[in-house]
Order: sequence, then C-alpha cells, then structure tokens
Amino acid sequence: MVGPFLPDDDKLPAIREALPSTAAGIYLNTGTCGPLPRETVRAMAELEGIELRTGRADVGYWKDSTERMNEARAVIAAVLGTEPRRMALTHATTEGMNIATGAIDWQAGERVVTTSLEHAGALGPLWALRNRQRVDLAIADIGTGGDPDEVISALDRAITPNTRLVSLSHVSWATGARLPIAEIVELAHSRGALVAVDGAQSVGAIPVSVEDLGVDFYAVPGQKWLLGPEGTGALYCAPSVLDRPRLTFAGYGGFESLDLAAEGKLWPDARRFEIAGYHQPSVLGFARSTAWLSMYVGLNWMHERIARLAGEAASMLAEVPGVEVITPRDRMAGLITFRIAGWKAGPALHELSQRTLAIARTIPALDAIRISVGFFNTDGELRRLRDGVALVAAHTPETIPHRPQIEVLRGGVD
Repeated sequence: MVGPFLPDDDKLPAIREALPSTAAGIYLNTGTCGPLPRETVRAMAELEGIELRTGRADVGYWKDSTERMNEARAVIAAVLGTEPRRMALTHATTEGMNIATGAIDWQAGERVVTTSLEHAGALGPLWALRNRQRVDLAIADIGTGGDPDEVISALDRAITPNTRLVSLSHVSWATGARLPIAEIVELAHSRGALVAVDGAQSVGAIPVSVEDLGVDFYAVPGQKWLLGPEGTGALYCAPSVLDRPRLTFAGYGGFESLDLAAEGKLWPDARRFEIAGYHQPSVLGFARSTAWLSMYVGLNWMHERIARLAGEAASMLAEVPGVEVITPRDRMAGLITFRIAGWKAGPALHELSQRTLAIARTIPALDAIRISVGFFNTDGELRRLRDGVALVAAHTPETIPHRPQIEVLRGGVD
C-alpha cells in the first residue's frame, strides 16, 4: 500500500506498481493524460459491473450517484483549497472555460483579454464570443511567459476600462511557463474585470489555492495531473460570480427546481453551472484518483518531487549541445518544452520514442517537443531521455543511424 510517510526507496516502487502504465515506457505526457491508478480502474470496473447486472434506472442508484458527485466536489475542493459548494463538476477544462466565458452579460464592443500562449480550450470560447457577440478580443503578447514583469506589462496595456474578462492559463501548455496569477487578478479586478483561469497544467503539478489567488473562475481537468479518467473536470466559482451569472448551458443539474411552466430556481452554489449527462463510473474515478493522490501519495511530496525532477531534467537537457530549452527555468511547473537544432519536432520525437520508449508530444505552434515530468518518474528515466536527446542532437535526420541504439533503449530506470 502506498502511504504518504514511506521513505522514497519504498514509496516510489509502490507508486509505480500502483500505476502500471509507467512500465510501458518513459511516461512523459501527463500534460495530455496521466497514468490511471489501479485503484481508480478497479472502482470504475466495480461500478460498471453493478450497472451491467442491476441497471442504472433504480431510484437507489440515482441517490448513490448524487453522493458520488458530492464526493468528487469535496475531494477536488480540498486540493484547490476551497469549499465543495464552490465547485461545479464538468466534463473537461474546456467546458469550464466555456461556462466562465459565457457567465457575463456581454455587449458588443466590450473587451476580453487573453495571452499569446493559450490552448484552444481557453482560446476557443473567446473566438466564439468574438464572432457571436462582436466582442473585442485582445491578445497580449507575453513572450515565453517567463518574465513576470513582461507579462504584467503586456496585460496592463491590454486591459482597458471596458474589459469584462481576463481569460488565461496558470501554466502555459506551450512553453510550460507559470504565470503570476495573483498579480494578474489584482490588476484585472482594479479595472472591474473578472478572471477565468485554465488550470489544466497546474492542478496536480504545483500547489494551488484558488482563494489565495483571488480568481473568479478556475477550470481543471480530471485526466491530466490528477490521474483521473477522461471526460471529467471541475470549475471553481468564487462567491462574487454566483449572484450575476448567465448560463452558457442550462440543464437538469443546475436547477434546484424547474416546473413545466419553466418556473425554476437555480442552485444557490456552483452547482447552478452543472448540466447533465455525467458518466457515473468516470465521476467515481475522478474522485478516487484525486483522493488517492491526496491521501496516499501526499500532495506536498508529489509537488516537491515534480519540482525537483523537472528542474533536473531541464538542466540536463540544457547541457546537451544543440538543445534549446524554451521553458523558463525559474517559472516552471511540470512541463518542459525544447527544440533540437537541425530537427523538426515530429521527426525528432519519433526518433526519441523509438530509441528510448519516451511517451511525449510536440507543440506544433512552436515546432518543439514537450515532456511532462511526473512524480512517478525516476532519475534513471530522465537520464535515459537525456542520452536519447544527445544522440539525436549529435546527428541530422540524414546521418542518424537507422538502427535503434540498444544501449540507450536498455538504460536504467533507477
């Protein structure tokens, strides 16, 4: 059994045993989907078995489902440093960002501000808002996002008196930079704007306290750093936004009561932003993975280990001739984005995957490779990746040997 107080020599093997897919290669893509814990899959399978044998239509099952949703709100609220009543369950970070974007009574000519490093999950709703409502979409150029003064200065120029919302990521999916959210919130609020944050690459990778940050909305996914199933997520809603919301979606989940004459009463808390159609095994899986991280892995241990391993990985990669590490070293979380001179990102990652079994992804907009360093990774895995990068960097696509380098492939995973 994994426990928060085990010494690392015992704890890490137990964690990796509890995350079987870490044995399939060097798992460096938690920023897309994290490895599922055995405990999560077991709990989901048990509930699916109940659904198969006894169905999903019994009143008792429905009552149980409300308790599962309560459990999910509670565990994610604890991770975010807030109360369950301030959490709405969603199906993705993107859904949460759509809800936040649509919660404002927009008028043509008003402004929404974002940055030049946003994922489609945050940028997509703004694109739709601009086209539908004729809202002014301002994109602040913040470079790599690594200089807090540059970030604040760019946003300072973009946030005008008619700005209603600032929508941006806590950690950039592209460069891996951690943005100064508390300072951004202070600036935005001083000009009457709300702040919606995409927390897809932050929650589970770094400590997050939404109330300390002062944000109005904070959207998170289940499947990334929280190691839950896909199709899950949550949205934090500050008390200040609950008395003036416009609903992007409206459905069964958001109403305390609704009659046939369309006379209804929304839930007084964040549940008013919930819709319907929650896959109950996934809701359970989201809650179990998050609780597993909190109670058995330990959030402090997890965050500290990610910070150490990511920092060491960035240092090792930066020392390889021909490698450019894009991620700002003093503003990073668990993501590291880098380029290899003379290589396009796609072919370079293909070579790395073939030679080291690294599971990573590219960032096409930057023509770069991105790795996600998890608490379950080992020092040996990162050295093995470094050796693979050095091999690729020492060649061009034309000169690299076609036969995989067996000594790299069989590198240690201590």
